[in-house]
Amino acid sequence: MNEVLKTIKERRSIRKFKPDMPAKEDLEKVVEAGLFAASGMNRQDPIVIAVTNKELRDKLSAANAAVMGKDIDPFYGAPAVLVVLAAKEAPTYIYDGALTMGNLMLAAKSLGLGTVWVHRAKEEFETEEWKAFLKELGVEGEYEGIGHCAIGYPDGDWPAVIGRKEGRVFWVE
Repeated sequence: MNEVLKTIKERRSIRKFKPDMPAKEDLEKVVEAGLFAASGMNRQDPIVIAVTNKELRDKLSAANAAVMGKDIDPFYGAPAVLVVLAAKEAPTYIYDGALTMGNLMLAAKSLGLGTVWVHRAKEEFETEEWKAFLKELGVEGEYEGIGHCAIGYPDGDWPAVIGRKEGRVFWVE
């Protein structure tokens, strides 16, 4: 089977990670794949904040959990988080950011890394604290959080591939 199609079919959300940090080289490859996602008019507006600093990762986790109203680690123990944000000025920003997230997850799987898309980035990055954080990084303009790609080595077996629902394709020939 074609390797790209195999990766697409086998990628699954991972909800238990080993504490080991993936190699920076692998994380860089994943991020690069995210930056190659299609975007409306090739604007290339989505940005990725690669968080490997444990203190910041834990702070981000706590902020995400607060939005959820629960005292848990929404990142399931993943040692790194790739946050995708997209410029609100782009008419296709939500779609562009979603494609970036998809590329991150597929690239990670191809390298033997697990991921899970964690929501609530929108709510986090609407707060003054996280807007100030973006400003500290030099991020200019209005950005909306699209998602967190929690990433690391799966702790356990890969989830099984499940069949697809029938009746979702309508051919017009």
